[in-house]
Amino acid sequence: MLDWNGLKNLCAGCTRCGLCETRHYVVFGMGIEDADIMFVGEGPGEQEDLTGLPFVGPAGKLLDDMLSIIDLDRTANCYIANIVKCRPPRNRDPMETEQDACIGYLRNQVALVKPKIIVCLGRIAAMRLIDRDYRITRQHGQWVCRNGVWMTAIYHPSALLRDMSKRPETFDDLLSIREKIREVGAKM
Repeated sequence: MLDWNGLKNLCAGCTRCGLCETRHYVVFGMGIEDADIMFVGEGPGEQEDLTGLPFVGPAGKLLDDMLSIIDLDRTANCYIANIVKCRPPRNRDPMETEQDACIGYLRNQVALVKPKIIVCLGRIAAMRLIDRDYRITRQHGQWVCRNGVWMTAIYHPSALLRDMSKRPETFDDLLSIREKIREVGAKM
């Protein structure tokens, strides 16, 4: 396992898949490096690729609003990362081979953060981290415990921008996350 600096440097020079050919920046992750709560999305979009920071576009603004509902803040008490660190062209879903190329980086991040809770943002992250057959419309908000880490998935913020009818369910999921934070004694 690499330390934070070694992992960041390795990611910055990564050429394990074709996404390196079109990226502007590797989007490594951000937040508190020993946070008890970690959020994992699928991969960077256009704004993230241009800045090198996760969730900075319209979906990022919505994510920040969602976090504030449950007293979380990306700079104060959580960590945000993605399955893949480079933007897939046209914001398509990351292919399995691209996920395979990056998953070791995410595993190293999780090992360094040591979260008590991981929240998957959307279907792709949930399928990779919780269950290959995960169905976000049926399973969002449900909890599983893996290796002592509580995991759940909620709709990706970009999905909520496209379909506002999912917001009430997501609000309930956020309240469930807040309750789990209290239950496991996560620091905030």
